[in-house]
Amino acid sequence: MRKLIMAVCLCFAFTTIQAQQKKVLNILAIGAHPDDCDSKFGGTAALFAKMGHNVKFLALTNGDAGHHEMGGGVLAKKRRQEAKDAAKALGIAEYEVLDNHDGELFPTLNVRLEVIRRIRDWNADIVLGLRPNDYHPDHRNAGSVVQDAAYMNIVPNVAPDTPPLKKNPVFLYMSDRFKKPYPFQKDIAVIVDDVIDTKVKGLAAHDSQMFEWLPWTNGVDLSTIPTGETERLAWLKDKWMNRKPNASTLDAVKKWYPGVDVSKVKQVEFFEICEYGKQPTDEEIKEMFPMLGSK
Repeated sequence: MRKLIMAVCLCFAFTTIQAQQKKVLNILAIGAHPDDCDSKFGGTAALFAKMGHNVKFLALTNGDAGHHEMGGGVLAKKRRQEAKDAAKALGIAEYEVLDNHDGELFPTLNVRLEVIRRIRDWNADIVLGLRPNDYHPDHRNAGSVVQDAAYMNIVPNVAPDTPPLKKNPVFLYMSDRFKKPYPFQKDIAVIVDDVIDTKVKGLAAHDSQMFEWLPWTNGVDLSTIPTGETERLAWLKDKWMNRKPNASTLDAVKKWYPGVDVSKVKQVEFFEICEYGKQPTDEEIKEMFPMLGSK
């Protein structure tokens, strides 16, 4: 009898471990414009997707002002297609673009309700957003909207047409370099060296941004940008490979990758835990980011 009980216990424990290992995570990254999530979360998103998890990107505006020559409906249509192409390149499940005007995003109740419904529909385990301190008003307001939606996901009488979540997701901020009112905190670090080419292809799908608008805003002579696909990818990859973590940021990497020689790490994506959602333990973070610890 004792052996039978032990066998049953072992079987139950093994079944529980298997169930935990097979849990499919639902991840929703929310930006202001098509391409915001790609630049800050594209590598980690690709890793999640490769591991069989469901990743969705959501842009709160259609990007119809983000160009020096095009604009309006023509640009919005182009950027929607670019978002679809980026999703395909990254291997993620969905890339939705809302029809709010670029440069005119406000954290209104209607936008908040749109975000709440999409978090609920995705049954999100993890929600990523921008911090509400940034150079771009759309970025700031997108960050505020996600913060405002955080607790409301579990309130039944808010957006009652969509069933509330039974648990609040973990809310994370995607990284930025702004210092006020406080610098971004590198709570979680994900090495994306193995998927950097995938990330670059996802970024390159946003052709109007990576090879036209953003270089133009930075004073780059657009005639110097390659026109061939292979050459363009190499040009864009070089831009990102120059963004290597410095010595101070590698401490965050060491915490999550104790067995990795961090001196050889080239590309890392960082995330800060928002205090408005579920507050995960380190063990829970490891479960929610199953790529941590290995490269």
